[in-house]
Amino acid sequence: MTEVALYLDLASPPCRAVYFFAKANKIPFKNNVVLLAKGEHLSEEFGKVNPLRKVPALKDGDFTMGESYAILLYLIRKFKTPDHWYPSDIQKRARVDEYLAWHFTNARPGTSKLFWLKGMTPYVTGHEVNPEKLNAALCEFKTISTTIQDVFLQDKPFLVGDEVSIADVVVLADIGQTCAAELDVFEDYPKLAAWKQRVKEAVGVELFNEAQEGIANFRETQKQAPPELKERLKARVEYFSR
Repeated sequence: MTEVALYLDLASPPCRAVYFFAKANKIPFKNNVVLLAKGEHLSEEFGKVNPLRKVPALKDGDFTMGESYAILLYLIRKFKTPDHWYPSDIQKRARVDEYLAWHFTNARPGTSKLFWLKGMTPYVTGHEVNPEKLNAALCEFKTISTTIQDVFLQDKPFLVGDEVSIADVVVLADIGQTCAAELDVFEDYPKLAAWKQRVKEAVGVELFNEAQEGIANFRETQKQAPPELKERLKARVEYFSR
């Protein structure tokens, strides 16, 4: 089976989720690095792959697509990965869908806000974020973490059962983003801390550490961003600072 092409920047949580999954399942793919901090996603060339100018993106022959969740499902179906990633059992699969539906409208925005306010504001604007704004974002993130631990994880090894699923790698990628804000998000959540270790071992600790380097690199490479992209970054910070 021929390899697919993935367009990724490991500074992006959705890209890391796709990367974790593809690598853990030994899916053959060509990794095309698209550096967000340098504005490479805005290029005309990349626009031919994904007109939305967003990563991750996938190219399989003449077929192209974006959106991480859809890409994960495409890879699952094309490469017939082990059933536990997206169970064939209708109720187990529904639990994966249920969690991800909640995640994309709750956890993803919350972790992004914390990353941009505490992790990126000093690099983009040259000053720290307003303490009141940061405290509000921290409170929101605590609510998210509590919900993940107490409502979804409960006493299970993984979010939807006894085996790792795509829901777990999506959460791991997003929560990992907060390390750029120099936060120990697991300090008050022992069940989440134990869950994180299990997911890291399921995808590979070395792979996890490799992918996490993309976050630190983003803050450094954004210093080389062209003027028009720097304005976009400032606009992003201002958006989350409202």
